[in-house]
Amino acid sequence: MVPVVQRASARIGVLVPFTNTNLEADLALLRPDRVSFHFARLGGYEVDEVPDERQMAGLGQADLDEPLRLISGVRPDVVLYGCTSATLTHGLEFDRNLAARIHKLTGATTVTAAGAIVYALRSLNVTQIGFASPYVAAINDMAAAFLAESGIHTAARADIDRQLGNYGQGELTLDEILELGLRADGPGVEAVVLSCTDMRGVETIERLEAALKKPVVSSNQAMLFQALRSLSTNVGEVNCGQLFKSHAPA
Repeated sequence: MVPVVQRASARIGVLVPFTNTNLEADLALLRPDRVSFHFARLGGYEVDEVPDERQMAGLGQADLDEPLRLISGVRPDVVLYGCTSATLTHGLEFDRNLAARIHKLTGATTVTAAGAIVYALRSLNVTQIGFASPYVAAINDMAAAFLAESGIHTAARADIDRQLGNYGQGELTLDEILELGLRADGPGVEAVVLSCTDMRGVETIERLEAALKKPVVSSNQAMLFQALRSLSTNVGEVNCGQLFKSHAPA
């Protein structure tokens, strides 16, 4: 007998940079019952260029009319803006304005990757973080300033030891990401952030939390957490680090 599968009752639209190969995979790993994901891809940067502050600022300023028109076709309940550095490079006000614009054009609750990290850290009552990413150093500087605007101090930071192309960020191994996260720990650090929607942070969270004995927040984990909270969905269905465990029903 074929088992009956319940159709999704909530739809999440996701805007994802066109070279990103890990955001969709992460959300597939974490998907709770009765939630479906629907993707549209974003341009605005050069595939063969290093994704530095200029390239990512260009992505943040790219025309969203067509991808938003297409994603609106599924009538999503929530839309995720799936690039962290695209708004980190512009600042907190830009991030908020972009979310407001997406909401106006789609009618959906909107979650940005950068904003979701702040939301997750506040949910954990964290104000001192270690920051790890595959970005160029200039973007990490901008990330620290963005978080500072939100009342979050970057007490320690781990930069990657080489320039990575658009595919290089997504090809970091789990061991490399673990080592990067470990280097972001330090005195006063209450949680470590793994920033980048194309880095395999979701698969690294449990190992890194076990080593650090403190919460770890990744871009994709944080976006899903905020989206599910906005839908009043039971976050206890998702097994992804202390962020979800700390908000699961008793």
